[in-house]
Amino acid sequence: MYREGKTRNQQPIEVYDHDWSSLATGKVIPHGLYDLKHNLGYMNLGNSDDTSEFACDCIGQWWINYGCKLYPLADSILLLCDGGGSNSSRSHLFKQELSKLSSQLKVEIRVAHYPPYTSKYNPIEHRLFPHITRACTGVIFDSYQTVKNLMAKAKTSSGLKVFSRIVDKVYKTGRKVATDWKEKINLVFDEYLPQWNYLVRPKLV
Repeated sequence: MYREGKTRNQQPIEVYDHDWSSLATGKVIPHGLYDLKHNLGYMNLGNSDDTSEFACDCIGQWWINYGCKLYPLADSILLLCDGGGSNSSRSHLFKQELSKLSSQLKVEIRVAHYPPYTSKYNPIEHRLFPHITRACTGVIFDSYQTVKNLMAKAKTSSGLKVFSRIVDKVYKTGRKVATDWKEKINLVFDEYLPQWNYLVRPKLV
């Protein structure tokens, strides 16, 4: 895939000046998480589709592999999410998948969505993503492993470290939320701006 920027090579590399999906051997779906306290980034590279299930799987794998070790006494997770995409504030499916994740991990998940047109204030937008972009400048994306290695090299003078992994799983698109999803999940909306702030608790068995 064509990338802006320059890189040094012994031989010229020919690329198309636009990305043509019909000529690609695959696609990369990036999903990032950023730990504010430890200045750590976690990049998940999917090869299927950007769905709510994919987003929640990324959150779950972060907690299992890193979060529960960094925060052994924690009984809740705070997510600062953008307002759209696979973790949209309007997505009932995202809330349904979060409920499943909360019950699996046995922790509360508090979500604070940024309102429309304010996602630029999300810390991940200026503490992780720009450095990921810079690490990939001028390089041809010829494989998932190449992308994974490049993103893992992103760093800053303030100590940013990035972990990356490839998510080799097919996610179905067009899934519908269950008709009784509200009754099946333990969801509490905040009194203040409930459309963007809510708490998902593990389902009691």
